[in-house]
Amino acid sequence: MPDFAKIRARAAKRKGGEAALASLLGSMPDNAAVAKIADDRILSTMAERVFAAGFVWRVIEQKWPGFEEAFLGFEPRRLLFQPDDFWHDLTADKRIVRNPQKIKSVRDNAAFVERVSKEHGSFGKFLANWPADDQIGLMAYLGKHGSRLGGNTGQYFLRWLEWDAFIVSADMAASLRDAGLDIAQRPTSKKDLGKIQAQINTWVGETGLPRRHISRILAMSIGENHSPEALREYMGE
Repeated sequence: MPDFAKIRARAAKRKGGEAALASLLGSMPDNAAVAKIADDRILSTMAERVFAAGFVWRVIEQKWPGFEEAFLGFEPRRLLFQPDDFWHDLTADKRIVRNPQKIKSVRDNAAFVERVSKEHGSFGKFLANWPADDQIGLMAYLGKHGSRLGGNTGQYFLRWLEWDAFIVSADMAASLRDAGLDIAQRPTSKKDLGKIQAQINTWVGETGLPRRHISRILAMSIGENHSPEALREYMGE
């Protein structure tokens, strides 16, 4: 595999220089700080990423105050006490996106958050204590025990909480393949994800960069060269 500095230099050239690239990397993630996030905010973020999947993110963001009202502030215990009629009525509630399967996922994930919180003190503490070098293990756990949290949805959920997550986007995977990593064009297998994790862990050790930054640099080093302005709008930063 090439020196990561070469990949970063290519990304910087595409974005107009090192300063421009650095401005697109985002804040420094803090896994330890995730321990302080309340369970209702965990569930809210889960729901937001689930509803945003396959949808226009801006629409979900604009409607989110309505989601907060409709789902009772995403307080897990309060939601779990609601009768079936409450959940049925949500499928006709104009404050939210009325997708029955995604509405059901909120109920299922409320139970997931509550269960993990009881075992670990809070869901945030559970996430904070998960080894940062084993994101694929955490992704597998979320996909198995949560509802609709597999694939990129789980990755974005972690990213939105400021957990140090990489995102296996098409461009990120293409950059790794270009660098010589033997993975599929759309890497989803446990074997391929393990290779990605190992390579990113190596670069973390060599560069001292967080996984979020390495992920973004990889994605910006190849593929369609979106302007910094377009990327900031897309990332909401």
